[in-house]
Amino acid sequence: MKLEMKVPSPGESISEVEIATWLVSDGEYVEKDQEIAEVDSDKATLALPAEESGVIELIAEEGDVVAVGQVVCIIDTDAEAPEGASESKGESRSTEAVSPAPPAQVDAPSAATYATGTASPAARKMMAETGASVSKGSGRDGRVTKEDVVQAVASMGSAPGDADRPSERKRMSSLRRSLSRRLVSVKNETAMLTTFNEVDMKPIFDLRKQHKEAFKEKHEVGLGFMSFFTKACVRALQMYPGVNSMIDGNDMIEFGYCDISIAVSGPKGLMVPVIRNAEGLGFAGVEQEIKRLAIRVREGEITLDEMTGGTFTITNGGVFGSMLSTPIINPPQSAILGMHNIVERAVVVDGEIVVRPMMYVALSYDHRIIDGRESVGFLVAVKEALENPQEHLMDNEVIKALEL
Repeated sequence: MKLEMKVPSPGESISEVEIATWLVSDGEYVEKDQEIAEVDSDKATLALPAEESGVIELIAEEGDVVAVGQVVCIIDTDAEAPEGASESKGESRSTEAVSPAPPAQVDAPSAATYATGTASPAARKMMAETGASVSKGSGRDGRVTKEDVVQAVASMGSAPGDADRPSERKRMSSLRRSLSRRLVSVKNETAMLTTFNEVDMKPIFDLRKQHKEAFKEKHEVGLGFMSFFTKACVRALQMYPGVNSMIDGNDMIEFGYCDISIAVSGPKGLMVPVIRNAEGLGFAGVEQEIKRLAIRVREGEITLDEMTGGTFTITNGGVFGSMLSTPIINPPQSAILGMHNIVERAVVVDGEIVVRPMMYVALSYDHRIIDGRESVGFLVAVKEALENPQEHLMDNEVIKALEL
């Protein structure tokens, strides 16, 4: 029986995906539930498992954008498994990479099929955009791939002797294209402004130095800066609920809970998983949830549900060395806090010049629903909580707050 495998729906709002990588080769025997491809949606990368065992025929190519429900491969379930198939599963692709087919098979007249010269959707779109014409492709059955068009465009516009000026054209992933559209829409559709302040981090340094070993031993997670910033933002959001809101048409929705989105850098780019009901978590709970979500992002296991529905975002450019920036709002939210690197600076404290670990913080906000008084007041509230965490975040009971 020939089983047609169709693209499953990754979520209600997603109508198409991109074939990012085939994990198997055309004609390979695959086992049921074996991951055969990675597909990119505009929100995440998902694995595509084989629905049955059999010999696979690939229809879509890497880089093709396909609709949800479209057939991307066919599995011949009547085909017998080769000897040792279960042991060699997942190894055939790497074996094939080091044992390419003889060139004569590509050039032989008998290799021509109905597909010879047929362009993939990605290649067809690129040819329309560039004016290039490719009649013979290097893809399966002679199909024209996007790489064939890239090479044709390069040969049309490159002069001999330009080997020392290399360039490479790569198709942006579906996730990156979606992100670029969202960022442009934020700039065009919101009245975004940014306000700045600076924070003396010495009180937090002192607390961490005193309690980080006991905290890690008790909770099996480090006492980082993010828990202090998350708790400070929750307190400020409760003081200024307009910052914890969003626009929906002609209405303003004000949330009575704090779902804090935390920007995390992963293999596929920046992901923003959400800490649900952060107002109900202590320092240990926040640190454990951040660790859990960060691991899921870096291992490619984060789900759409874990990245949607946040009411406010925190991003930390300081881990990359950023001194100051104007973070872009994460729609449909209305504000985002940017953290930056910590640098020892000379500051005046009680009339004396002292050296303190200082951090610049930035709050970008949508001025359509957040006024200057609210935005400045919010950032000042964050600053005062971070500079006096014992009073504002721990009710002067440090041991109880850290659950030591």
